[in-house]
Amino acid sequence: MPNKHLDLDRFVPYRLSVLTNTVSSAIARHYSDRFGLSIPEWRVIAVLGQTSGLSARQVAQRTAMDKVQVSRAVASLLADRRLVREAHESDGRVAHLSLSSRGRAIYEEVVPLALALEKKFLAVLTQKERDAFDSLLSKLSASTAAISD
Repeated sequence: MPNKHLDLDRFVPYRLSVLTNTVSSAIARHYSDRFGLSIPEWRVIAVLGQTSGLSARQVAQRTAMDKVQVSRAVASLLADRRLVREAHESDGRVAHLSLSSRGRAIYEEVVPLALALEKKFLAVLTQKERDAFDSLLSKLSASTAAISD
């Protein structure tokens, strides 16, 4: 029977996880000190800044965070008056979330910073490599359905 060896330095899921955590933490240092935001809180703000009126469940789906992380982030952001919650007209169990004016101001200030940090991060790649990387990320994202079943 062959000996199976998992080399984490070459195992793509591990490498992607480490890279994602490293990049998220580096960006988070810039906005956590300034705004007191955690990574999950920023992700909620970023998603709602792009698409207002989502439920917490929809935010969880778009961020791939678990429901508990989203729930805690939403509760914190509501307490800090960075979000507003409106009950669904016909289903009281569902609430739509939006950025408050305070949350929108944070979003407007963090977005240029995040984009600048992304540009710095990707600067080691040529434009052709960035295009290929984007294409590869899209393909890998689409293929996750095959391993999720």
